[in-house]
Amino acid sequence: MSIEELRAQFPTLSQTVYGLPLVYLDNAATSLRPQCVIDKWVEMATAKNANIHRAVHKLAVEATDEYESTRDAVREFLNAESREEIIFTSGTTASINLLAYCFGEAFIRPGDEILIAESEHHSDLVPWQLMAERKGARIRPIPVDGTGRLDLQRLRENLSEKTKLTCVAEISNVLGLKNPVKEIVNICHSANCMVLVDGAQGVVHGAPDVRETGCDFYAFSGHKIFAAPGTGVLYGRRELLEQLPPYMGGGEMIDTVRFEKTTFAPLPGRFEAGTQNIAAVPTLKPALALARAMRCPELEENQRAITDYLLRELGADPDITLYGRPSCPDEKIPLFSFSVRGAHHEDLALILDKQGVAVRSGQMCAEPLMDRFGVTGMVRASFAPYNTLAEAETFVKALRRAKTMLQ
Repeated sequence: MSIEELRAQFPTLSQTVYGLPLVYLDNAATSLRPQCVIDKWVEMATAKNANIHRAVHKLAVEATDEYESTRDAVREFLNAESREEIIFTSGTTASINLLAYCFGEAFIRPGDEILIAESEHHSDLVPWQLMAERKGARIRPIPVDGTGRLDLQRLRENLSEKTKLTCVAEISNVLGLKNPVKEIVNICHSANCMVLVDGAQGVVHGAPDVRETGCDFYAFSGHKIFAAPGTGVLYGRRELLEQLPPYMGGGEMIDTVRFEKTTFAPLPGRFEAGTQNIAAVPTLKPALALARAMRCPELEENQRAITDYLLRELGADPDITLYGRPSCPDEKIPLFSFSVRGAHHEDLALILDKQGVAVRSGQMCAEPLMDRFGVTGMVRASFAPYNTLAEAETFVKALRRAKTMLQ
């Protein structure tokens, strides 16, 4: 697939803002939607609009088939062992909240510990804090060094018989650095500690394989990988999921219901109470198929060229502090968070927007990491496989103009 063929599938890329071509560089927050996803979304909302797993009429059967075949597609995409290991949620946040509650009930006792990387998104910190307060457990950070890399020696030192889980992002949404997930899993498993991987960025820029890495849990959002918003996945090893109590009660997560006692459905239904996002979940299937098609030499070379170019351009400017510097190019995805001397991050983002360039500014839901680097916020430009080197060059020119206006 060529970059032109890929871009033609995303209607938003032909949009203009302020009379200028849109350069969309906020992909780490949410990706754009391709036409195949839009078409599936409309099809489900119109031709197959029925509740799933319940009625026997044709629309209900078709809606159920779409939903469950998507589970098979996700299982294949992640290389999970069984479809029962795939739980549908509304996104990474919901997946981690589900896991934090259920894991806490099943495995956490007073005095136990959870290790969480200093670079984690709030969604992989706050749910565990809530659980720890409820269960009398302790949260311990895994620090990052000045370049943004996790301190694996500190990880080893912090592991003990009290450590029940380590939480780490496959790729930081602020630093754009790939964490050595398999090595982290091996370190933790050697100490009988389980591992949750936040795959919100990794699912887009990698080729996740939960059996190859050996992680115990993996979470991601559909809206990051071109599917409809309100969709997400929690993967868990079957033998672990079977030990977790339900998160929510309601329809479809039950086996039998009596006033005296309720018994619960087998996996995965136990964790999917109530009416699911029946129109949006099936969009994961075309989205993941397109994501797999993007793993081709031409598009991968384009991403490397963008990464190399921006590392050179941003790294050579003495006014710019770049956070997340790789030791080698393959360690970095095309995601760049930075600050500019003498310029506020939000002012920079506003001026870039007026030039047609959409970026993120602020704390990126990672306030502890902002504190680590001594800043109140950053600017983040995050690229997807449909972005071009020409757009990267437009971004650099726009940034230089914004700098001139603010300094």
